[in-house]
Amino acid sequence: MQTLVLSLISGVFIGGAAGYLGSLMLSRNMALVAGPLGHLTLPGIALALLWGFDVSLGAFPFVILGVVLIWLLEMKTELPMEALTAVVFASGVAAAFLFLPLDQAEAALVGDIAKAGVGDTILVAVSSAAVAFAVYRAYPKLVLGNVSDELAAAEGINVKRYNLLYLFLIAVIVALGVKMVGGLLTAALVAIPPSAARNVGKNLTQYTLGATSIGAASAVVGIVLSRLTGFLAGPLIILVGAGAFLITLPFARLR
Repeated sequence: MQTLVLSLISGVFIGGAAGYLGSLMLSRNMALVAGPLGHLTLPGIALALLWGFDVSLGAFPFVILGVVLIWLLEMKTELPMEALTAVVFASGVAAAFLFLPLDQAEAALVGDIAKAGVGDTILVAVSSAAVAFAVYRAYPKLVLGNVSDELAAAEGINVKRYNLLYLFLIAVIVALGVKMVGGLLTAALVAIPPSAARNVGKNLTQYTLGATSIGAASAVVGIVLSRLTGFLAGPLIILVGAGAFLITLPFARLR
């Protein structure tokens, strides 16, 4: 029972923070960037599985390295961030499969939040809350930068610095998300809840709160279903979120 409670707490924090950050990513047409970054965590996950430490801790350095490389390449080449992300993540995936233990590949690919411990849960809660707070503080500036770099600069906003912060926050959520849904499904954590919330939200507040709530609720329902059915929690969490999106589609038509 304790493990279930810890898993639920971790799921609420990760799902809620991912949904909130995803509401910003969706508005910037970057919701799918988390997918390649999730794949980039695979080398770190492989090392964590080989050496027996937490997969999120293993994933974090690799995804941060990828984010810094993408940021630097974007300034040097002016190529789209999506294209640079694809280049960096492909290299990371290729490296991962050189030493990923195949008998433990399931945990790397689709997550294993059912084994959350007290220390893991505390780390997840603190990190997720920090991400949500940072997104809350930076949200208007990031949205303005999305509208126009020139307009943001005229308002005294350092666009490059905020873009780096934005990528860093994505990296943290991706590193946390791999524990819940693995390296393959992280994009869904930030894409599906805000997509469902956009169908029903009538203003920015409803949209962001809806994305956060749907993300947290999907995690809770998915973990409970995993406990009842024996299926893996990660795919169930994503399927529950997809179900919420389908339920909200008629409201999108009405709007």
